[in-house]
Amino acid sequence: MRLTLYFREYCSLCHQMLAELAPWQARFGFDIDVIDVDSDPVLEARFNELVPVLMDGETEICHWHLNADSLAAHLGEIR
Repeated sequence: MRLTLYFREYCSLCHQMLAELAPWQARFGFDIDVIDVDSDPVLEARFNELVPVLMDGETEICHWHLNADSLAAHLGEIR
């Protein structure tokens, strides 16, 4: 499984979410693509004030803060 974290380099919430995902990633073995929304005007317009946003394809798992319940439910559905 590959999740996507839409991110901004200067965003402390983004770095926090990425760090909080590490134990989940170790436990469940998914990959994370980290994409800086400021590198693409379309992504910047789509996600602007929502970052960080954790997605699986087009499904949003959570934004701003890691929602452990949402992530656990999503991973449970996938497994």
